Amino acid sequence: MAAESTAFTLVLPVLPLDDEVVLPGMVVPLDLSDAEVRAAVEAAQAAARSAPGKPKVLLVPRVDGTYAKTGVLGTVEQVGRLADGDPGALIRGRSRVRIGAGTTGPGAALWVEGTRVEEDVPEPLPGQVAELVKEYKALATAWLKKRGAWQVVDRVQAIDGVSALADNSGYSPFLTIEQKVALLETADPVDRLRLATQQLRDHLAEQEVAETIAKDVQEGVDKQQREFLLRRQLEAVRKELRELNGENGKDSAEESDDYRARVEAADLPEKVREAALKEVDKLERASDQSPEGSWIRTWLDTVLEMPWNERTEDAYDIQGAKAVLDAEHAGLEDVKERITEYLAVRKRRSDRGLGVIGGRRGGAVLALVGPPGVGKTSLGQSVAHAMGREFVRVALGGVRDEAEIRGHRRTYVGALPGRIVRAIKEAGSMNPVVLLDEIDKVGSDFRGDPAAALLEVLDPAQNHTFRDHYLEVELDLSDVVFLATANVLEAIPEALADRMEIVRLDGYTEDEKVVIARDHLLPRQLERAGLDKDEVTVDEGALRRLAGEYTREAGVRTLERSIARLLRKVAAQHELGERELPFTVTDGDLRALIGRPHHVPESAQDPAERRTAVPGVATGLAVTGAGGDVLFVEASLADPETGAAGLTLTGQLGDVMKESAQIALSFLRSHGAELELPVADLKDRGVHIHFPAGAVPKDGPSAGITMTTALASLLSGRLVRTDVAMTGEVSLTGRVLPIGGVKQKLLAAHRAGVTTVIIPKRNEPDLDDVPAEVLDKLDVHAVTDVRQVLELALAPAVNGATPEVPVAA
Repeated sequence: MAAESTAFTLVLPVLPLDDEVVLPGMVVPLDLSDAEVRAAVEAAQAAARSAPGKPKVLLVPRVDGTYAKTGVLGTVEQVGRLADGDPGALIRGRSRVRIGAGTTGPGAALWVEGTRVEEDVPEPLPGQVAELVKEYKALATAWLKKRGAWQVVDRVQAIDGVSALADNSGYSPFLTIEQKVALLETADPVDRLRLATQQLRDHLAEQEVAETIAKDVQEGVDKQQREFLLRRQLEAVRKELRELNGENGKDSAEESDDYRARVEAADLPEKVREAALKEVDKLERASDQSPEGSWIRTWLDTVLEMPWNERTEDAYDIQGAKAVLDAEHAGLEDVKERITEYLAVRKRRSDRGLGVIGGRRGGAVLALVGPPGVGKTSLGQSVAHAMGREFVRVALGGVRDEAEIRGHRRTYVGALPGRIVRAIKEAGSMNPVVLLDEIDKVGSDFRGDPAAALLEVLDPAQNHTFRDHYLEVELDLSDVVFLATANVLEAIPEALADRMEIVRLDGYTEDEKVVIARDHLLPRQLERAGLDKDEVTVDEGALRRLAGEYTREAGVRTLERSIARLLRKVAAQHELGERELPFTVTDGDLRALIGRPHHVPESAQDPAERRTAVPGVATGLAVTGAGGDVLFVEASLADPETGAAGLTLTGQLGDVMKESAQIALSFLRSHGAELELPVADLKDRGVHIHFPAGAVPKDGPSAGITMTTALASLLSGRLVRTDVAMTGEVSLTGRVLPIGGVKQKLLAAHRAGVTTVIIPKRNEPDLDDVPAEVLDKLDVHAVTDVRQVLELALAPAVNGATPEVPVAA
C-alpha cells in the first residue's frame, strides 16, 4: 500500500554520523568533542535565534565517506555534559528528509536543502498490514524477552503507527549500518515494516542456531569433564582396593611397560617383533580415553597368543600311522595311501635336513570330494591322529564374507582375525591339520568372494607369506596340512580346485558298509541307546540286509540311523516287558522291528512288476550329489491319429540331455534298416522320452546309449534285460563315447542288484579304481559301438516274433 505524503523544503546544517544511523522517533546523545558534530549544533543554535522553535539539524549516515541519500530531521533537545563529563547534545529524530543541493548558512557547518516527507497510513489498517504489525510485535517481544527487557516489551506493544513501529527497529543492536541505512532509505512505511520484520526473523533464526550449538558444546564439555572426574575417582577407588587387598595395580604407563616386556620376552619372528614394538610405542603415546588404545591392546594380545614358533613333532612311525587309519576307517584306500606317502616323504626330508626349502615347508593341500556320509569330515581327525598333530575344523558352509577368511581391518568396531588365523591360534601350533569343511558351499555377495581369498591360503607356492587383514604381518602356513571337503567338484571354482590335490571318495561297497556298521556304528549306537554289547547282538546277515535293502546310499549315515532305530526299538520293548535280554537280531527280525525294506532290487521283484517288463524302458546309471544312482528311461510312441509328430522330453532335463535324446533319435532314423527296426513309424508319430522323478533336475552327457536302447526296445518290441544297466554317450555315427564317474556308477549298480553293466571302451582303465569285490559280482562289458549295446541289452524276441509296438494313450 502506498503512503500519502506532503513535501516541505528545508535548509539545514548537516550532522554526519559515521558509526550510527538515527531513525525517526529515536533519541540519541552525541559527543560534541567531534568538530563536525559541534559545528552542526552551533550552526543550528545560531539559526534558531532568528526563528521560533528548537535548533534543527540534518542527521545523515556516512558509510565509507559516502553520504546516504536520505537523512533525518533532528531537533537539539538539550546541550550539556555526558555521563563521562565530555560536552554533549541530546538529539531527537523527527522525520525523513531527502537530501538536495548544498547551500550556505551561518557557522562552519555544511548546509543543504532537503525535502521533508510526511508519511500517512490510512485508518483502520488493512488486513495484511495488520497481520504484519502483529507478527513484528510478536517477534520483537520474543527477542526482548530473551534479553530480559520486560519494560521495553510494553513500550513496543503500545506503538500503533506502522512507520513508528518500523523505525523502532533502529534501536536493535544486531542490525548492521547497511541494514539500518536500508531502513532509512525505504520511504514506504509498509515496505519498511516488512523489511524490519524479515531482519528480525533472520536474527532470531541465527540466534536459535547459535544457542543450539552453544548448548551442544556446553553439554559435550560438561560430559567430558564429568567423565574425566568419574574416571579419576574410579582410578582412585581401584587403587584403594588394590592396596587394601595387597595387589600390585598398574596404571597406563605400567601397562605399556608390561606389554613391552611381554613382547621382548616372547619368542616372536623378527618382523613380527618389530611390528609389535611399534604398536607398543603407539600405546604409550595414546591417551587413556582414546579408542585406539583398546584396539592396540587387543591386537597385541592376539599377536602374543599366536604360536609363532610352536610346532608338534610328526609321528614318523609309518606303519603305526597306517594302522591308525585302517582301525578308524574301513575302505578309503586312496586317502590312506596319500597320507602314508606324505608321511614317508616328510620322514625322508627330515632325515636329510630338508625341512625348509626356499622358506617353504612340506605342507599338503588335499580336497576330499565325495557324496555325503562317506566319512570325509571324520577322516580329518583320523589324519591328525595318525600324524600326531593338532586338529581344527573350519566350517565354510554358507560363508559369504571375504573377511571371514582374511579378517577385518583393525579400524572396524569389533574387528577380528580371519578363520584361518583363529584356527592356528586355537590349535596352539603352526603345523596343525586344518579341515576346511564344505568348501563347495562357499558363496559370494557384495562383501566379497571367500573362495578368492582362499586362493592364497591353499597355494603351497605363496601361503608361507600369508597376510591376514587384522594381523598385517606375515604368517607361515606352509607347514599346515589342509584337508578340504566337498560333495560336488564342479561347485568349487576352477582356480581354487587347481591348487588342491583331488582325492575322490566314491562311496562304500556293501561289504565295507557291513564292516563299518559292525566295528564303528553298532558300538557307538549301543552306547547311545544305553545297551551293553553283551545285551544286544546284530548278526552279519541283519547288517547286510540293512545296508542292501533298508538303505541305498553312497555313505553310511542312513545306515547308522537305521541301526539306532533298531536298537531303540529293542530297548523300548525290553522296558515294556515285551522282550528279554540278551537278544540277537537276525535278518528275519528286521521287518517286525523296523518295518518293511524300502529298496528292493529290481532282480528280486516279480518279473511282471519290474519297470523293464514292457518294451521301451531301459536302466541307466548316473552320478548325483549323493553319489551314484540308477536312472530309468521310458519311451513311447503317440497314436498317429491323435498325437502330433516330433520329440517330447519330460523330467526336468538340461540342454545336454535334450541334445543326447535328439542324437539318439537321429541315429535310429538313419540306421533303422540296418538295425531291422520299423523306423517308418517315426515319420508321422510323436516320440515321448521321459525320465521318472520329474521333480529332480537332470543333466549330463552319459545317458545317450540308455535313450537309444529305450527307443530301440520300443520300436522292436523287445524287452530290455532286467539285469543290465548302462552308461555312455552316443554319437550320430553310433560310436559310444567315454563319460565320468565310472566307479560311483558301478557301486550304484551293485547296490541296485544289477549284474551286467555296459560302459564305453575308453573308460575301461577306470575299472582299476573299482573295488575287486564289486567287479567280481558284476559282468562289465566295454563297448565301442551302439550296435554292441543293443545286442547285449535287448532280450531276444519271443518265438522269433516281434511284439506289437505300444502307443501312448
